[in-house]
Amino acid sequence: MLIARDLTKTYSSGGRPLTVLKEVSLEVEAGGFLAIVGPSGCGKTTLLGLLAGLDTPTGGSVLLDGSDLAALSEDGRARLRGAKVGFVFQTFQLIPTLTALENVQVPLELVPRRQDGKGEEAAVDRARTLLARVGLEGREHHYPAQLSGGEQQRVAIARAFVNRPVILFADEPTGNLDADTGARIIDLLDALNRESGTTIVLATHDADLAARAKRTLRLVNGAVAHEDGRA
Repeated sequence: MLIARDLTKTYSSGGRPLTVLKEVSLEVEAGGFLAIVGPSGCGKTTLLGLLAGLDTPTGGSVLLDGSDLAALSEDGRARLRGAKVGFVFQTFQLIPTLTALENVQVPLELVPRRQDGKGEEAAVDRARTLLARVGLEGREHHYPAQLSGGEQQRVAIARAFVNRPVILFADEPTGNLDADTGARIIDLLDALNRESGTTIVLATHDADLAARAKRTLRLVNGAVAHEDGRA
């Protein structure tokens, strides 16, 4: 499903090279659940972006569901993400002029609609169902500015689920949530993995969320420090 080999990412900082990822390799099988953990600034967010094809590495390669990301154009990577990938950003990335319901429906705009209009009805129903599952029933018509940070995070999570992704990437999906809501999101991620077989790769500081993963990978200073797996 997902294979990364010797991923390296170097930026220029003050005219000098700054390497934030150093030859990171990993494999995640279809239906797997991997938690990437480690201290702030260790490279977790950078690694997720490279794995999802949102950024390109300085060195190394990523094979995502049989596609070599380096062999695809920027448009090709975008099409792959639209068809197979969900992503929960730490900064939400909601569209301010759309309601919560409309934001959740955005990925479904990439799917061809049926001529009888039933496809649009199904999209609205699925978006409403997901908003209810993340505890936002009754808030469907609120705009991002009318929602708290935790509520915006839940809209972003519902949006990532809406197109039934083959693989879901999530950057600190419970980071802006209270304990009770965080527990609900952890249950939802676990159910998505178990019930639909969606592969999940996430970065987290949440020990309870990491404990639900089948495997954990610890990064320290941009390099793999430890990997743990269990059946």
